[in-house]
Amino acid sequence: MKTPSLENPAGLSRLKLFLALSRTPHGLLDIAAPALGALLWLGKIPSAEVVVLGLLTAFSGYTAVYALNDVVDFRVDRKKIRETGGQTPAGDLDAVFVRHPMAQGMMKYAEGILWTIGWASLTILGSYLLNPVCTAIFLSACLLETIYCLLLRVTHLRGIISGIVKNSGGIAAVFAVDPNPSPAFLAVLFLWFFFWEIGGQNVPNDWIDLEEDQRMQAKTLPVRFGSGRSIGILYGSLILSMIMSLTMFWISPARLSIPYLIGAVSCGLFFLLAPAHRLFKSPSGAEASALFNRASYYPLAMLIVTLLSGTI
Repeated sequence: MKTPSLENPAGLSRLKLFLALSRTPHGLLDIAAPALGALLWLGKIPSAEVVVLGLLTAFSGYTAVYALNDVVDFRVDRKKIRETGGQTPAGDLDAVFVRHPMAQGMMKYAEGILWTIGWASLTILGSYLLNPVCTAIFLSACLLETIYCLLLRVTHLRGIISGIVKNSGGIAAVFAVDPNPSPAFLAVLFLWFFFWEIGGQNVPNDWIDLEEDQRMQAKTLPVRFGSGRSIGILYGSLILSMIMSLTMFWISPARLSIPYLIGAVSCGLFFLLAPAHRLFKSPSGAEASALFNRASYYPLAMLIVTLLSGTI
């Protein structure tokens, strides 16, 4: 496929390219995870100042890290588009606007770097005001995201790094509302979203790109283990994630009620296990994309469940 030329769009069209670079529709959904983590630990909605600063910092953080992924992977993405066509499945949440706008030649590489640095700087400022520990977590996440990208052709175990990076927002949010949270709570929260990321995001997303990754000699779980074992990995991960969400009922200082348990089971079945079962029955890129998209709404759904449990 021929790479599109740089057309220098203006106004809203140009803004969409930057939002596409940061996968903003997905990033907005991801903000629910930090909000959920803070809510479950604090047991109540934080002060208005913390809420506003926290949401702005979380938004800038996800915006920066998603853009960083495309900045580091620029040459790989450009080569993939040139050699494999870079086809995007219909309905892909990460391509609501356009996928990899820099690699497609729709915006300049320098613009992507400046965009990333700008949002990262805002995140550093906001996280420092919340708690310097949050700043350390964000910087660690940026470093790990860079390592994750650089390991594309090195090892399929890089997916573990993805699980750690995706957890950074939720863990940082807990420290934003309390400098001394319980290690047990942090462990359950970490495992909950680590397994959600592996089973509902990382493996399905790599499955969507399976043919391209095979041609590029990339190291991913679907490339390494094939469809059968990959389904087992993601299915097992999602079950463990669901178990951690139920364990939170007893670990969280919040006075969670039975409706929380009912909601956690319902969300786990609807957003995670049901689409995973369809993928098991009909292994395909389309079903993997459907699982990825539906699982992306899971943190938001669990945030709503927690707020509606009647005890926060």
